[in-house]
Amino acid sequence: MKFISTRGGEAVSGAQAILSGIAPDGGLYVPEYFPAIDSAFLREIGNLSYPERAAKIFSLFLDDFEISELEYWAEQAYAKFEGDPAPLTKIDDATYIMELWHGPTLAFKDLALTMMPYLLTGARERCEENKQTLILVATSGDTGMAALAGFADVANTEIVVLYPNEGVSKLQKLQMQTAQGDNVHVFAIEGNFDDAQTAVKDIFNDKEVVEKLYEHGFSLSSANSINWGRLQPQIAYYISAYADLLYAGEVEEGEQVNFVVPTGNFGNVLAAYYALKMGLPIANLIVASNKNNVLSEFFESAEYNINRPFYKTISPSMDILISSNFERLLFEIGGRSAEFVKEMMADLNSQGYYCLDQASLEKIAEFKGYYSTEEETLDSIANFFEIYGYLIDPHTAVGVSCLYKHMAFFDNGGKNIVVSTASPYKFAQDVYKAIVGKWESDTFKAVDKLSEITATPIPEEISRLKHQAILHSEELERQDIKKSILELFGSTL
Repeated sequence: MKFISTRGGEAVSGAQAILSGIAPDGGLYVPEYFPAIDSAFLREIGNLSYPERAAKIFSLFLDDFEISELEYWAEQAYAKFEGDPAPLTKIDDATYIMELWHGPTLAFKDLALTMMPYLLTGARERCEENKQTLILVATSGDTGMAALAGFADVANTEIVVLYPNEGVSKLQKLQMQTAQGDNVHVFAIEGNFDDAQTAVKDIFNDKEVVEKLYEHGFSLSSANSINWGRLQPQIAYYISAYADLLYAGEVEEGEQVNFVVPTGNFGNVLAAYYALKMGLPIANLIVASNKNNVLSEFFESAEYNINRPFYKTISPSMDILISSNFERLLFEIGGRSAEFVKEMMADLNSQGYYCLDQASLEKIAEFKGYYSTEEETLDSIANFFEIYGYLIDPHTAVGVSCLYKHMAFFDNGGKNIVVSTASPYKFAQDVYKAIVGKWESDTFKAVDKLSEITATPIPEEISRLKHQAILHSEELERQDIKKSILELFGSTL
C-alpha cells in the first residue's frame, strides 16, 4: 500500500511515511485506501493474543513489511505491559471501559510508542537511511514520556521532547524530568501545547534548518500522531475491543457500538474513525472535549475557530486548540481533495478559523461532539466511584460526562465503550479532590491518600518517581527553540 499527503505530492511506501513523519509539502500521510475487515476477520482475531491481533491489523496497511517482522515487534513491544494491553472492563449492561493505561508510562500513548521504535528501525532499513533519526515531539503531557520511554537508547536515534512548563500535571512533568537515556533531551517551554506543536512544525517546514541538520548527520521524524507510525497502532485497539465483545457474546455479528473518546489533538478518535472506514460496526464516535471545546463546537456548527481563550484544565492532555489530526478528517470530508485541505488550512493560518457547511457535517454524521466543564468532570470522577467503585482519571471523566450527555439525546440501548486514557494516579491531586472534596497540595501525599481511601494500589511507576533524580530542568523561550535544537546537534543558523 502507498501513502499520500493530505496536501498532494507523490505517493510513498509505508516505511517512507513512517521515516519522514510529515510530508515534504507539510501535509500528513494517509493510506491510499482503507483495507476492509469483516465479521470473519473479527472472529478470527478473537482467538488471538493482543500482539497477534495488532500485527494482523498492521499488516493490512504496511505490506512492505513482513508479517513475521510485525509479529515479532508487537510481541516485544507489548511484553512491556502488565497483562492485556487494552482490556475491557464491563461497568453495566450498556457501558464498558477500555483501559489503555497498563503500559510503562500509564497512558494510552504507550500502545503506539512502544511499537513505534520497532517500526521506525524497520523503516530505516527498508529505506536504506544512513543518517541518524532525530525525533521531535511536542507533548501536552502523556506523549512526551511515552516517547521518551519508547525511544530511550534506541540505536541511531535522538529524541527531543518539548512540553509546556505550566501545562502538564506535576506527575507528568516529573516523569519527563526524570527520563533516562543517553539519547533523550527534554525541554520545558514558555506557552501552551499549541506553541510546542507549532514550534515542531516550524522546524519540519524550515528547509534551511532541515538541510543543516541533514548536513550534520540527522534526518527529521516525529513521534506525535502526525506520524502514521504513531497513529496506526491506535487503530488496532478499537478493532481489538470489538473482537473482545464479539468473542464474549456481548454483541452479535454486525451489531453497532459507540466509542467515547476523550481527545484534544484528534488522533485517538481519528483512529476509531479509520477503523469505522475499514468496516468496524460503529454507530457513533462521541468526541469528548474539555473546556477547550473547539472540536465539540465544530461538530455542532461546522466552524473550526481557534479565536477563543485557552484554558488550563484538570485534563491537561486535552488542552489543545489546534488539533493537528483534524487535517486528516478534512481530507475525507473534502473527497480526498488536497486543494480543499490547503484552502481550509490557509484560512486557519490567516484568520484563525474555517467554515464548512451542514452538508459537510452530514458526511461525517457518525461524529457527535460534547464537552465537559471542570465541575462536571470532577462530579463524574466522584459519581463513577460512588456508584461503581471504579476510579477514573480526569480525561476519562470527560468521556464519561460526555457519554451521559449523549445518552440523554440518543440512547438507543446500544453498547458504549469509553476509552480510558490514563491511570488516575497520574492526576492524583485532582482525583483526590473529586473524591473527598479537599485539595492536597503535596503531590505524593495525594497519591498515598487516594490509595488509602479508595483501596486501590499505587502503580510502581508513580511510587518510583518520588525517589528519582531530576535530569532535565532546562527551559526555553519560544523564540529560542529552533536555535537551541540546532546547537544541540552541532549546527547553527
